[in-house]
Amino acid sequence: MTNFAVIGTSKITDAFIEAARQDPRFNLVAVYSRQQKTAQSFADKHNLEHCFTDLALLANSDLIDAVYIASPNNFHAQQSIALLNGGKHVLCEKPVAINCAELEQMVAAAKASNVTFMEAMLVTFLPNYHQIKKQLKSLGNIRKYSASFCQLSSRYPAYLRGENPNTFNLNFGNGALMDIGIYPLYLAIDLFGLPTEITGQCYKLPTGVDGYGDILLNYTSTENDNNQAALQAHISYSKLSNGSNICEVQGENGHLTWQHSSLFNEVSLHLNDGSCQILTLAQTDNRMTYELSHFIDLIESGHNESSVNSWQLSQQVLSVIEQARKQQGIIYSADKPAEN
Repeated sequence: MTNFAVIGTSKITDAFIEAARQDPRFNLVAVYSRQQKTAQSFADKHNLEHCFTDLALLANSDLIDAVYIASPNNFHAQQSIALLNGGKHVLCEKPVAINCAELEQMVAAAKASNVTFMEAMLVTFLPNYHQIKKQLKSLGNIRKYSASFCQLSSRYPAYLRGENPNTFNLNFGNGALMDIGIYPLYLAIDLFGLPTEITGQCYKLPTGVDGYGDILLNYTSTENDNNQAALQAHISYSKLSNGSNICEVQGENGHLTWQHSSLFNEVSLHLNDGSCQILTLAQTDNRMTYELSHFIDLIESGHNESSVNSWQLSQQVLSVIEQARKQQGIIYSADKPAEN
């Protein structure tokens, strides 16, 4: 068994624990929070033996083999590096870091300590996503990718009341792109690689974060003398409105569709001859189980890096996010040069 601690006491950590306990190799023994009261309450809720409020003590504890991090985005790099330096395996929620510079330091720490480090982006492990990857060749030359994640935040009413929740707080590295836009973007980079041109626009809230936005990725080809885009990817996201969240990949021979870029329901292949094939497979109710099992597989096999959520893939996604944020005027404290 692998002894885990968790950092973060929100609903996503509850969901992770529920999913992880489906794997008999997962043994949760501790929680970390900056506040003792919060840590103890969470420990009581999940029947945990140990609470930590000192990150250094957690990093050096012999009780812990691995840590799942679901703290606010701005803490990911600092906490991961401390734990990796302490010899702990780290599964860190998306976005794994604020920018590429932070990720570079995290990867260096994982290599130095020879431990496993992976971004917790669950969609790449879903059976229905694998169905889509298998069928891409059926589409012939791929021309369009369109995917959205538009979901009204449960914290938006609090924002409107002037409470400044973490979800819309610039200090925590949050915003619509970092929180949910990353899902359809991650898939685009995984499927098609880095684009040759990035265009990002958004609606920026007074707090400095994006409430909704769009990213357009162009992939050029040498097939045309005028170097026109061979593939165009459109990513749409919002935390201020709900959407149908229907996604598709279009090729010259047909198109693939699915429902929701983080759920992957109702997957189907539509060919130009009029045929339609339903590709949907059964998936576990809690989709985080797949990534957790893969992470433990990596630990047990002695691999530092995932071949699915690789460090390169995480870096490529962050590089696109950085460029889009620069165009949108979304700047976090981690983006600013340190003062002498």
